Amino acid sequence: MPVSAPPRALSALVGLPVLLFTLITWQVVADGPLVGVDERLSGALVHPDRFSELLSDLGNVQVAVPVLVVALAYAAWHGRVAGVGLWWLPPLAGALAMVLVPALVAPLKEWTDRPGTPAVPPAVGYYPSGHTATAVVAYGAATVLLLGRLRAPAVRRTLVVLCALLVLGTSYGLVRRGYHWPLDVVASWCLGVVLLAGVRLVERRTPPGRTPRDVSRSTRRSSSGTPSSSNGPS
Repeated sequence: MPVSAPPRALSALVGLPVLLFTLITWQVVADGPLVGVDERLSGALVHPDRFSELLSDLGNVQVAVPVLVVALAYAAWHGRVAGVGLWWLPPLAGALAMVLVPALVAPLKEWTDRPGTPAVPPAVGYYPSGHTATAVVAYGAATVLLLGRLRAPAVRRTLVVLCALLVLGTSYGLVRRGYHWPLDVVASWCLGVVLLAGVRLVERRTPPGRTPRDVSRSTRRSSSGTPSSSNGPS
């Protein structure tokens, strides 16, 4: 059965962030007008405190990645129970997206060589924000993988809102604490959205299987002696 082309919305979801990321990176490398705006905005927003410190910690690998690992394990278990032929593919895509974060961010930090804000010790390599990218991909991929396996609309909406709050909280904390310029954070949003689009595409193209509830019902019917083609009434 031929695989259909990606939906137009998904293509736009990749194209727009790529263009914005390219624009921001160009401005950072060339020290363009956006950098001046970014620095003034940072000056108005930076106010280091304990709360912003705690929010920025949501982007730590030690905090965000375990959340993704739990979602990967649940998605893999659900796929096997549901009888999905390629049950391992969506979890693998989520794990790969997470692995790509440092693989992409580290070279970009070295190439752009952007200095930090006045709130941190003098150093370079702040663009893009690794903590933001980690939060976007870890919490975002966990949400993408779980949404297709949750049936209650209220639970699905709650999960999306929770993901947004975690990402926005991390981003706010990083800027408020002065760990990153605002453009560092926005660029990582763009990078994360592109990686999540890949996870979403794999999720959409993986054939659905039975839900655990279906499997449970089937097991109960078999154990109760429900007539079938092989043991029907004589």
